[in-house]
Amino acid sequence: MSTPGAPASPTAPAADPRLQPPARGWAEHARAARRRLASGELGSLPVVVGLVVIAVVFQAVTHHFLQADNLTNITRFIAGPGLIAVGVVFVLILGEIDLSLGSVAGASAAITAVLTARQGWSEWVAILAALGAACAMGLLHGLFFARVGVPAFVVTLAGMLAWSGLQEYVLGDGGTVNNRHEGIVASLDTTFLGGGDIAYAWGLAVLAPALYLAARLRTARRRRAAGLTAAPAADSALRAAALAVLTLAAAYALNQDRGLPLSLVVLLGAVLLTDFVLRRTGYGRQVFAVGGGVEAARRAGVDVARVRISVFVLAAFLAGLGGLFYASQQGSADKQLGGGNVLMSAIAAAVIGGTSLFGGRGKTWSALLGILVIQSITTGLDMVHAAQAIQYMITGAVLLAAVVLDSVTRRSRRAGGR
Repeated sequence: MSTPGAPASPTAPAADPRLQPPARGWAEHARAARRRLASGELGSLPVVVGLVVIAVVFQAVTHHFLQADNLTNITRFIAGPGLIAVGVVFVLILGEIDLSLGSVAGASAAITAVLTARQGWSEWVAILAALGAACAMGLLHGLFFARVGVPAFVVTLAGMLAWSGLQEYVLGDGGTVNNRHEGIVASLDTTFLGGGDIAYAWGLAVLAPALYLAARLRTARRRRAAGLTAAPAADSALRAAALAVLTLAAAYALNQDRGLPLSLVVLLGAVLLTDFVLRRTGYGRQVFAVGGGVEAARRAGVDVARVRISVFVLAAFLAGLGGLFYASQQGSADKQLGGGNVLMSAIAAAVIGGTSLFGGRGKTWSALLGILVIQSITTGLDMVHAAQAIQYMITGAVLLAAVVLDSVTRRSRRAGGR
């Protein structure tokens, strides 16, 4: 038994930084940031630093990596893999994997192209039919996994083979079906809002930080009303100002070229909507609960099977949508669409962005950040005419570094009682 006035035991765990009052003043902000980093809460810092390093290196080597047209092309090319990566984030939060998403993307693009070009369907109807087929594929995966008990790895591996076969069967002997000229799919990659009107990019650059600030102030007000600690208004304003600098810089770069790409708007919309679902709805909390521990979630009253099935359906839907952007970029649907490194790029983007492979932790914003890293590396290496083998090796090294970092931060949080 300890005596009064005796010093605290050296083995006593440190207080959880999340339970401490919000930081006030620059010194307190700096100390709070150091506490988060020491406890393994790195957030998006490694990815942001990585993007800066990539930009500096390739700009120094090529002298035109940061030109407006190149940056615009990067934002266009990330839509397809980025949408697939958003679905991967949901699956990884469950602690599972879906190997079929590349094949689902290819099959969806093939169905759309064939129904439009060969069957004469309205393009809108063909797109809805293809996305419905993608959802059916995801539903099948989810039912076998959640109801029958087949491991997700095996179910989706079988799906990868089956949907690749369906893709080839639908396309037929020719193997390639061109997009309808100036149709909906063809315009996904070539459309810029307002025909290049700079007001769209500037408007989004101003609206995004304003909405972010409003959301943080609303959350702080609700927490104070509930008797909980809340971040001070100055902290929210500082974060919104930092976001405004980034968005205004991006708008300036895009407006130096062709303006705001439709593909980037669709990807940002998907990220925002899914982020809201994960962080602000009961369904999102159930997804995290199942990923954090299936038995604990079941005892808490969560319908585990329903959550698992819905996640696989959502991932397949986003993969189908991503497949349409791939078809738009290459001008056609063919047997190779969805193959190659499409799936690996999507999984790597989610993990590089900060989603844990161990389940229970991740954000859809990680898909956006991760695919920016991958596409920036790919674009930079293409500009220096590096072989594709070099691209694969560098992407693999970045992915391994992200997984190692995730493992190290998990140990740091566990050591700190987190």
